[in-house]
Amino acid sequence: MPKRTTLVLDDKVYERLVRESVSRYGTARNISKVVNDLVEEKAGGRTDILELIRSEKVAKTTSQEFERFRRRLSSRLEK
Repeated sequence: MPKRTTLVLDDKVYERLVRESVSRYGTARNISKVVNDLVEEKAGGRTDILELIRSEKVAKTTSQEFERFRRRLSSRLEK
């Protein structure tokens, strides 16, 4: 089952994804498909992504700090 998530992309990356989406699917509305294709193509059975996900994280934060960050990010995305 597909999962929804939010990605924060640089302008240049977003523009390239839009162009690729239009090229592959004829519309800019299929960026998710392009991202899925590219991630699958790059990861393609490799375990390095899973290792990265499961590895010890170097950044430490409290739940309060995370909540403040999440709220600031949400307010910027809503503008």
